[in-house]
Amino acid sequence: MMKNSGKTIVLAFGGNAITREGQKGTFPEQLANIEVSCRDVVGLARAGYRLAITHGNGPQVGSLLIKNELAKDVVPPMPLDVCVANTQGSLGFGIQQTLQNMFTKAGVHRETAAIITRTEVDPHDEAFSRPTKPVGPFFSQEEARELMAEKGYAMREDSGRGWRRVVPSPRPLAILEKQVIKRLVEDAVIVVAVGGGGIPVVSGPEGYSGVEAVIDKDLAAQRLALDIGADMLAILTGVPVVYLDFRKPAQRALERLTASAARKLLGAGQFPPGSMGPKIEAAAGFVEQSGGTAVITDFATLHAALDGRGGTMIVSG
Repeated sequence: MMKNSGKTIVLAFGGNAITREGQKGTFPEQLANIEVSCRDVVGLARAGYRLAITHGNGPQVGSLLIKNELAKDVVPPMPLDVCVANTQGSLGFGIQQTLQNMFTKAGVHRETAAIITRTEVDPHDEAFSRPTKPVGPFFSQEEARELMAEKGYAMREDSGRGWRRVVPSPRPLAILEKQVIKRLVEDAVIVVAVGGGGIPVVSGPEGYSGVEAVIDKDLAAQRLALDIGADMLAILTGVPVVYLDFRKPAQRALERLTASAARKLLGAGQFPPGSMGPKIEAAAGFVEQSGGTAVITDFATLHAALDGRGGTMIVSG
């Protein structure tokens, strides 16, 4: 049974928390998914945990980029950093309002706040010279060539489905609103922040400016957890536990890992870069730098995982 600890946890919601595979992505669908994902947060709030929630926004940003393309002759298209900001606002609103309504019904007296959050990246990060992250709609080869010529986009063929724009995915350096988030969390406010990895910005002579990039949401959650001094990073995904040899005959569950062992398995190619890899890297990095613990699990197993009875726990060593 969870006890009131007053510990600070960063909960990193995976993409399936908001838009499920096969759905159209309507806002009512998103709200219904958010409600399911937030049910366990009520229990954590009642138990006295201090919480910051991060979330993905890939499908939502992709939809905005499609709208940009379809409406480009009617209204000006928005740059990628603005699209990230837009989805931070809409999804933050959805999570905040859903949680507050659930708290009211459950008699839990906790406040919520959604923070538009910028994440600083290095303008010289090698990702800017090697864009790899696919975003937005699919195009024909001819359309892709036109976009590369007109707008300077980097475009790549994607698994036989067409051509897509690829953008840089630089590593997060700092969460610029970290002090605001930290003060709110310490005051027991449940904060929704760093949506989609944060709005990517770089520092220059005139201050900060947005850049066309996307930041890995798990690495950004790790950065937030370190920046606010969290005790635990909980990365929520679509499986209850991390597996070795995933979906192979020799598949086996990993219930507890040291950070060094997790690094070795990551280096051995056990965790693909497009799925579990960033989660393992984020979890191990948080543990190594903070001395805290990290857990990777799904929503249904979260409560048990926090009591040490489920999920994959990453610890020092």
